[in-house]
Amino acid sequence: MIWTGTCGFGRRQADVIEQLDALEMQETFYRPVSVERALKWRGLAPQAFRFCVKASQFITHEATSPTYRRSGRVVPDSERSSYGSFQDTRPVREGWEATRAIAEAVRASAIVFQTPASFGPTETNRNALYRFFESIRTDAIKAIELRGPWAVHIVEKMCEDLGLVHAVDPFEKEPATYGLAYFRLHGSPPGKTMYRYTYTDADLGRLRAVCREYDDVYVMFNNLSMHADAVRFRLELHDSADSSIGARE
Repeated sequence: MIWTGTCGFGRRQADVIEQLDALEMQETFYRPVSVERALKWRGLAPQAFRFCVKASQFITHEATSPTYRRSGRVVPDSERSSYGSFQDTRPVREGWEATRAIAEAVRASAIVFQTPASFGPTETNRNALYRFFESIRTDAIKAIELRGPWAVHIVEKMCEDLGLVHAVDPFEKEPATYGLAYFRLHGSPPGKTMYRYTYTDADLGRLRAVCREYDDVYVMFNNLSMHADAVRFRLELHDSADSSIGARE
């Protein structure tokens, strides 16, 4: 199966639910979202529609990250060092509990943990990842997008040990895990256009070929034209000879 969606709402919610298969909730990364609001989202979508949740930045990113400007929280200087990097701290645990609550409310298929580029494969960071993922419990798929300079063999071993899916942009690299793939498409990689890039028909054909190498795939567009590109890709899947790919359950 291939589930096509977007990272955040590229259109109004009704259009996303009607025209796509999945949504990766982005607001959960920046700030805690109320369970009541998440339940409303779930209630408006059909059973087959898949919600994925982007994990709180309190788990992954240090408080010095510019993304904290959208957190709605003023972090005192004395507490800044306790945020992010999968540490065993109160803010990280708070971030996980907020993420877990929303994931349960929307019956999330996957939770995506995206690390900053500064989070490299140091011994401290590897130990923190093992401790964190060994301590949490969820029925959702746990996908991790490591944006630092991580060697493939390290990622492969870690994902195998911890039951993680290696999330990647398939136009940039291959995942270190097999079977199930979680693709996040950020635009032209790497290049000046990046998020402003609109995928060509040739790009989407190449993407379809890559997806067919896996048993199941989440294809989540994360560029400015993400909704239009996702709709085009989904239509291409439905128009292909294999009509079962991309179909709703």
